[in-house]
Amino acid sequence: MTYFYLASKSPRRKELLTRWGYRFETLLSDQPDSVDENVLEHESADHYVQRIASEKSVWGFKELSRLGLPVHPVLAADTTVVMDGIIYGKPENTQQAYDFLSAFSGKTHEVLTAVAIAISHDMKLEALSRSYVTFRPLTKAEILAYIATGEPMDKAGAYGIQGKAGAFVEKICGSYSGIMGLPQMETVQLLQAAGFPYF
Repeated sequence: MTYFYLASKSPRRKELLTRWGYRFETLLSDQPDSVDENVLEHESADHYVQRIASEKSVWGFKELSRLGLPVHPVLAADTTVVMDGIIYGKPENTQQAYDFLSAFSGKTHEVLTAVAIAISHDMKLEALSRSYVTFRPLTKAEILAYIATGEPMDKAGAYGIQGKAGAFVEKICGSYSGIMGLPQMETVQLLQAAGFPYF
């Protein structure tokens, strides 16, 4: 196998895979994503993020046949933020972004990123990365100024650690690239298991 597909529109995941030296194609579909990203009743954050990544990889693999594309493994990932048992996805509006960032101010939250590779219709490889991020105390003015940049609106937890919000981070424990959206160690290990050498 010479390449794999990335079932994600995330520019950060594309950037990371390119930086790590992988050859891949972005899987773009003319159909709406069939994966329901709503949290199920009583669903834990761990289960949620792993379910979404798994379903995205399977959905992508099915799309290959529908689109008449060469069959290669499909890599997908999903990132979510959780604190005190509450899942913080992408904010729906600026008020929600403000509420998220205010909640994180001066506290530690978890960032979970699940990675899944669909190798065939009935074979998947999966991994979960768990990191902890501590924000310094934030002022209302700082939060509003950050929201005004537009950066929070397409990101889980309403921030991107690789962007301006990096200045809010006092401490991290875990995978920096996982917080960005694709954990390097876990992703490389899965790709190696799928037949894609790292070096």
